[in-house]
Amino acid sequence: MTKKVALVTGASSGIGESAVVELLGKGFTVYAAARRTERMAGLGENGAQVVALDVTDDASMVACIDRIIAEQGRIDVLVNNAGYGSYGAVEDVPIEEAKRQFEVNVFGLARLSQLVLPHMRAQESGRIINISSIGARLYEPFGAWYHATKFAVEGLSFSMRLEVAPFGVSVSCVAPAGVVTEWNTISRDSLLETSGSSAYGPWAKRAFKVLQTADGPAMSCTPDVVGRKIAKVATARRPKAVYPVGKGARMIRGSFDVVPNGMTDLMLGQVYGTGRSAR
Repeated sequence: MTKKVALVTGASSGIGESAVVELLGKGFTVYAAARRTERMAGLGENGAQVVALDVTDDASMVACIDRIIAEQGRIDVLVNNAGYGSYGAVEDVPIEEAKRQFEVNVFGLARLSQLVLPHMRAQESGRIINISSIGARLYEPFGAWYHATKFAVEGLSFSMRLEVAPFGVSVSCVAPAGVVTEWNTISRDSLLETSGSSAYGPWAKRAFKVLQTADGPAMSCTPDVVGRKIAKVATARRPKAVYPVGKGARMIRGSFDVVPNGMTDLMLGQVYGTGRSAR
C-alpha cells in the first residue's frame, strides 16, 4: 500500500515539530518545512524529509510542492502551521508589520492550499489542516492583528471546506488554547517593544504579566498534545470543521459565542486594566 504523504509547515519547533513526529508515527511520509532547516536536523534523523520553505516567498512555496510531487507523485495532507503573533496596540504596530503577519498567517496558508488542491482534486482525496486558535473566537487588548489573522483563517477555511468537498477533499481547523512554545516569548517581547514606552505603556506592561502568567502548565498544554490532535485529524474517517485542543479550549470558544460583548469587555478590562474605572 502506498504511504500517504504529508507536508507540515513551521516544523522547526513547537506544534509543527510535534505534528511531524506524530505523523511519522502514523506511517506517513512527512515533509518537515521551515525557514530554519538547521533546527530540523533531528526530524531528518527520525525519517522526515527536511525542506526549506518561506511562506512569504511564492517561488519557495512552488518549489516545495513541486519537489513533493516529483518525489512522491502525490500529497495527501497539508498542515498549515507556520505563523506567529506580533502584539502591540493597533495605533502602535506599523502597518508593514501588520501586513507581514497576514502574509505569514493567512496568505501563505492560502497560497499553499492553492498549490496542493489541483493534486488533491486529481486524487479525489486530501486533507488541509489549518492551525487556528481559540483566538479566532475571543479577543484581547494588544493582540488585535494576531486575532484578526486567526478570524480570517477560520473564515477562509469554512468557505474553502464547502468548495472542495465535491472533490473528496476536507478542510479542518485545529484551534489550540495556550501552548507552551517559543511563540509566547516572541509575542510578549513584541508587545513591550512596540507599546511598552508608548501612551499605552502602563496597560501593555500589565498585559505582558497576564500573558506571562498564562504561559505555564496550569493554563497551557505542551505541543505534543496539539501534535496528537493534528494526527487524529489527518487519520479521521470523517474530519470535523474545528477541533479545539488544550486546557479550556472548547469552553472558552463556546463562552465567547454566547456571552454578551459588554460583559466580556468588562471581564477583560478588569484582567488587563483597560476598563475606564481602572484608569
